[in-house]
Amino acid sequence: MYSLYILKCSDNTLYTWITNNLEKRLKMHAGEIPGWAKYTRARLPVELVYSEEVWDRSEATKRELQVKKLSREKKLELISRV
Repeated sequence: MYSLYILKCSDNTLYTWITNNLEKRLKMHAGEIPGWAKYTRARLPVELVYSEEVWDRSEATKRELQVKKLSREKKLELISRV
């Protein structure tokens, strides 16, 4: 099982990625454990604003690309539906 997630960063940007362990990945982004993303490191704190479960890595990657191609406005619409 994979999770597609969107974080809202302190500079109001949106960061989209996938992971097979969302809890651990969020701790990485928060700087609680090593291995965090360079992009979010400079934009702390971050807030999880959206996530969805996807069955396998292939489908998760496809979904990630779909979401990353969305405009900011469309991403905000997706987030607001939760």
